Amino acid sequence: MLGSCYGSTGPSSINPKTGSPYGIDFPTVSIRDGARLQLQMLREHLNITSVKSVIGGSMGGMQALEMAILGSEHAPHELPFVRSSILIGCGAKHSAWQIGMSETQRQAIYADDNWKGGRFSADQPPTKGLALARKMAMISYRSATAYEEKFGREKDPKTGLFQVQSYLKHQGQKFIDRFDALTYVKLTEIMDTHDVGRHRGGVVPALQRIRCPTLVLGINSDVLYPMQEQEELAKHIPGASFGVIDSINGHDGFLLEQDQVGRYIDDFLRQQ
Repeated sequence: MLGSCYGSTGPSSINPKTGSPYGIDFPTVSIRDGARLQLQMLREHLNITSVKSVIGGSMGGMQALEMAILGSEHAPHELPFVRSSILIGCGAKHSAWQIGMSETQRQAIYADDNWKGGRFSADQPPTKGLALARKMAMISYRSATAYEEKFGREKDPKTGLFQVQSYLKHQGQKFIDRFDALTYVKLTEIMDTHDVGRHRGGVVPALQRIRCPTLVLGINSDVLYPMQEQEELAKHIPGASFGVIDSINGHDGFLLEQDQVGRYIDDFLRQQ
C-alpha cells in the first residue's frame, strides 16, 4: 500500500534525492494513486492481462472501488481488466464525519510534545499521541452495543480500572510497537482524499463507469462507514448486488463475521 510502513514506499522510506527518510516531507498521494500504481504493477511487472476480482474492506474497499473504475477504462467493447469487484464497509468518498474522525486522531498526535512538527527524533517519537489516536480509532471501529456486551461496567481486579479502560490502554500500547506516527498521519490523510467523483463529473457518473459485476457489503451496526454509503454504491454501480452483514460489532464486523462475509464472497464468485 502506497504510503504505508508495510510493503511499499512511505514516510520511513529513503528519499533517493537526500539519502534520508522522507519523513514529514513524504508527498501527498491519494487512494486513486495507490490503486493506479497497483494496476500498473499487475500489468507491467507481472504481465497480467486481467484480474478475476478485487476485494477490499474499509480503506481496502476504497482501493478496490478505484481499481474497479480504473480497470473499466479504455475497454468499452471488450472485457475490462478488473472482471469483478467486492466492496465492503466503504463509501464513494470520505465524508465530513470520517474526515472529522481522522482529524481528531491526528490532533492527538500533534498534541504530543515529541511531535515537533513531524520532525521528531527516532529515539523520541510521539508515542503517547499515537497511542491515544489508536484508542480513538478503536472506539469508532465498534458499536455501543458491542462495547456494552464485551465490557459492561466490569473492572480489572489487578488495576481497578474499568475493563474497557484496560482494553484501550493495551490496544494503544500494542499499536506503537508496530506502527509509526508519521505513517498514521499520512495514511489518514490519504483516506481523506478518497472521492471517486473528483475530476470525473461527480460520484454518480464515476460509479456508472464501472463495467464489471460488483458485490457491495455493508455492516448494519457500522457507525464509521454507515450502511447508507454502501447502499449508495449499490444503487449507482450498474448491475451491482448488495448484502448486509448482520453484526453488533460495528465497522469491525467485516473482520469478525468471517462466516457471513465468506458466504457472500463465495456465492458471488461462483456466479462469475
